[in-house]
Amino acid sequence: MTSADAQDLPYRPCVGVMLLNAQGHVWVGRRAARAGAAEGRDKWWQMPQGGMDAGEAPEDAARRELEEETGVRRIDIIGRAQRWYTYDLPKELIGVAWDGRYRGQTQLWFAVRFAGEDSEIDLGPRPGHEVEFDAWQWAPVADLPRLVVPFKRRVYASVLQEFAAHLP
Repeated sequence: MTSADAQDLPYRPCVGVMLLNAQGHVWVGRRAARAGAAEGRDKWWQMPQGGMDAGEAPEDAARRELEEETGVRRIDIIGRAQRWYTYDLPKELIGVAWDGRYRGQTQLWFAVRFAGEDSEIDLGPRPGHEVEFDAWQWAPVADLPRLVVPFKRRVYASVLQEFAAHLP
């Protein structure tokens, strides 16, 4: 796919969730290896995120994605991004990821406080949803930018800055 063709593709509407525990650490999951994954085949970590269904409110999408990917339900939403953040896929993934329908994602992020116990976290499969992560950890916020796939680092740095009031 040429870069001109890529410019004609839309961005995938998406939500992201910065899940924080009582100690102020952020939840990250290691991407499970899947053919055609948007990040490629390397082992990258990320916060929960995913596409919005047609007509779905962003907060509802954030709660749904968080539960689908982590099993977590008990949360308190403490922040919502003031704007949508956008990133482009690297050129080698455009036309491959998401069945070639998108050039990247536009994301609305939420900061949420985990109100449950770690035992609630379950990465297992859910009906109609592939396993997203094969491992998870509570990471210090400062470690987040180096854990994520390089083309998402700018968005993650912006989200950290926007939610700074909620971080230790």
